[in-house]
Order: sequence, then structure tokens, then C-alpha cells
Amino acid sequence: MAMVNQYVPGREGDISAGDAALIKRRAELLGPAYRLFYEKPLHIVRGEGVWLYDPEGQAYLDVYNNVASVGHCHPHVVEALTKQAAILNTHTRYLHETIVDYAAKLLTKFPAELKHVMFTCTGSEANDLALRIARSYTKGTGVIVTKLAYHGLTLAIAELSPSLGDYIERGPSVKLVPAPDTYRIEGDVGAAFAAGVKQALAEMKEQGIKPCALLVDGIFSSDGVFPGNPGFLKEAVEAVRAAGGIYIADEVQPGFARVGTDWWGFARHGLVPDIVTVGKPMGNGHPIAGAIMKPDVVEEFGRRSRYFNTFGGNPVSCAVGRAVLEVIENENLPTNAAKVGAYMKAGLEKLAERFDIIGDVRGAGLFLGLEFVKDRKSKEPLAAAATHVVNDLRRRKVLISATGPGANILKIRPPLVFTQEHADIFLDAVGQALAGL
Repeated sequence: MAMVNQYVPGREGDISAGDAALIKRRAELLGPAYRLFYEKPLHIVRGEGVWLYDPEGQAYLDVYNNVASVGHCHPHVVEALTKQAAILNTHTRYLHETIVDYAAKLLTKFPAELKHVMFTCTGSEANDLALRIARSYTKGTGVIVTKLAYHGLTLAIAELSPSLGDYIERGPSVKLVPAPDTYRIEGDVGAAFAAGVKQALAEMKEQGIKPCALLVDGIFSSDGVFPGNPGFLKEAVEAVRAAGGIYIADEVQPGFARVGTDWWGFARHGLVPDIVTVGKPMGNGHPIAGAIMKPDVVEEFGRRSRYFNTFGGNPVSCAVGRAVLEVIENENLPTNAAKVGAYMKAGLEKLAERFDIIGDVRGAGLFLGLEFVKDRKSKEPLAAAATHVVNDLRRRKVLISATGPGANILKIRPPLVFTQEHADIFLDAVGQALAGL
């Protein structure tokens, strides 16, 4: 996948001497694998709500960062963090109320069948743990993911993250299936997606591979943001379970009210996953993540393999996680995500009436995709438009990114505290950027 929102050395342009020196130091000290956003990288020193600030005090509207889900530096979350950090921080082998209280509150947000939660520090760890549990439960190794999925960075999970590039080798047990491209698939999207899953299961059977899991992000964000119609995932999940595998719902990106009042991507489909993984927005920027599961799925793993994560589930992280849930509830952010998300989607659809290069507008809650095409008949991706808009918006002090196999889809996921006023700023900036093409 081409990266349209990436700094390329040698194209410094009007970068200040100070930032150029910082870029140089960063490269010397951190090595070659890191990347920076935008043709002109952004130097950030402070955040508050939906705004990020550079060293000169210029404010940038954050329309991309789902990590700070309830807003940058939310006072209630900051207070919970600092209060607990001043009292105690330790691991889970001592008795402590905070982890139990938080677990109880978190589990109320899931279907009743999901009764256990195991804490990690990152979504990558959560998916790695889910995979270990799934292999223990199913005795299988075959995993199905979409063709441009991203599920994390550990060795095992990087193999299940084709969006990282072809440099990452995938063994025969990993099967890639087409994403449920609601823009290009004609007819029943659920049946089309299930057909790909069934084909992968047939290949496993031919190759003597026992199925383990279908692992999918509930909004297929890296594939291009495809929420689809509620319920379309059911046929694929049923096929995997019939073959002896389980359904792992990766909710690291769509979870925690991102998609609106349903709270979770899987909930839109009326499904109860066998395992759910969560992370990023769970701590509003603090590193906390976890796996939530049915008791029978983890029973043998728990009996035969102890689990210990030094920092996963520590008192500070759990206090932060609990505070995030309180903010989502107290500020009614699921309803806000649904309301403001619908407003933004309608605004983008109006822009599509003006600009023919907008091929599709889609999304659920405050997770939207805007796809650019060369023409609406061929639906050929137009990455150049996404590149222009992403970098033009950055110049207008609005932050966004892009995704998809054609690098032509704006990935829109602002903090859940986004208002219609903020949406208007964004929509106006997109309109101006498109008018400048």
C-alpha cells in the first residue's frame, strides 16, 4: 500500500531550520524504520480536546487521531492517571481492587457471553494473546485475514498484517481474502465476503491445515473503511465456526463508541465473537489494551499456560481505562459519535455532488471513508487526489490521513468529542482543498 501521508527526505521545502535539525537527530538516533506524517512534518508540543499545537502556538484540528478518543489530555483522565500514579503502580500478582473494578465495568459493555478479560499494554499484544488462546482452543493454525489488514507488530501478528508490506513473510497457514468492498462489489456484499472465506477454508482443507480463526477489524479500516450494512458478517462467521475455527473481533480501531451507539464494530452485525481485542482508544493515549473472551475458549489455555504481563493491567492503566469509560458515559459520546458522524457524512455527500472525483462516501459513527476515483464509471483509484487533500489540509491546519490498497481513501476518525462546529471547519477545508486541485 502506497503511503500518501508520508514525509520523504529531500523534499524539505519550507521546513524551519529547527525542525530540519530535529528530523536529522531523529533519523540518526531512531534509525531508518520510523516514518513521519506529511510532506512537511508536523512538530507538536501540546494537545487539548480536538486540537494539537505546534511550538508557535498554532492550533491544528485533529480529524484523524482515534487514540485520544475522548480528546487530548481530557482532565478527568489526566486526574485519574496522576492520582493513581502518586499512590501505587505495580503488577497483577498482588491483590488490588482497581483491576477487578475496572474489569467488571468494562465487561458490562460486552455481550453477557464474554465473561473474562486479560490485560496487555498494546493492541498487538492483545491480538498475539488472542491468537495463542485460539490455537489452544481449536488445535488449529489456519487464520483468515483480509488482504490489507493491520492487526499489529509482534512476529506472529505481523504475519497477519499484510498492510505492513510484502517484506513480511506469511506462512501457508495464513489465508488472505478480499475485503468487503461495498463500493465495487455488486449484489450481496455479505455473500461475496463469505465466498472468499469459504474458498480460504477449502484451501486449508486441501493443504491439511486445521482452521483456527477468522480475525477481522469490525470496520475494515486498513482495507478502505467498509462498515457495510449491519449483519453482513454473519455468513462468514458461521462458515468459520462450522469448520472448527473461531471469530476474533479486532476492535482496536472501531471500538469504544467509535461507530456510534453500538459501541463495537461486531455489535452492528448482531454477533457475539469468541474473542474481542481492544486497545488504542481504551486509554486515551495511555498504553492499555486487552482481550475479552468466552470462558470455554480460554479454559484450557488458562489451565495449561500461565499468563503474566508485567505492565498489562497495572493500577495506573486500569484507573485510566476506568476514567475513559466514565467520560464516554457521562458525556454521552456514543450518541455524539452517531449524530456528528451522520452530519459529517451528509456534508461529504454534498461535496460529492460538486466534485466528480469523489466516488464514494461511507462510514459508521465517527469513522468515515472518502474515496477518490479517476471517474465514477471505472472506479479507478485516484491516489493523487488523496495526496493533495491530505497535505493541503495540513497547510490549512487540519490533520487527516489516507488508506486503502489504492492509497486513495481519506480515513476520517476524529476524537469522539468532535462537534458539528468542528465538522464544519473540516468540511469547509476539504471543499477548499478540492477546489484547488
